Amino acid sequence: MRLDEFTIGQVFKTKSLKVTKDDIMRFAGEFDPQYMHVNEEKASKGRFNGIISSGIQTLSISIKLWVEEEMYGDDVIAGTEMNNIKFIKPVYPDDELHTIVEVLDKQPKRNELGILTVLLSTYNHKEEKVFEGELSVLIKQ
Repeated sequence: MRLDEFTIGQVFKTKSLKVTKDDIMRFAGEFDPQYMHVNEEKASKGRFNGIISSGIQTLSISIKLWVEEEMYGDDVIAGTEMNNIKFIKPVYPDDELHTIVEVLDKQPKRNELGILTVLLSTYNHKEEKVFEGELSVLIKQ
């Protein structure tokens, strides 16, 4: 979809994705190797009573789920900005996540391009919000 096909307030719901313990440990082992993500024994004695997903992984899953809806298609040029990132609740192994995407703003620019800003709100299978963040992209008008 092009910028002019989106409307402010428009809402989309993505499919779900189950996050496994292996997913959490593999991602964290490469990108965020803190104990609460990779060391089950130490994490079980910590605040969360077990390993949890890295916030960066939860953010990445949220974007993945949105992109896989293919609303931007080939009209998106690049991401431009992320704001108001909030890691609200931990994501545990076997949580199933889905993202609600709301169009917040659209700003036409020059050269037949514009900026589209959406709010990504990600929930687990218990309908508890685990993540929220604004994503802006450069997109064709």
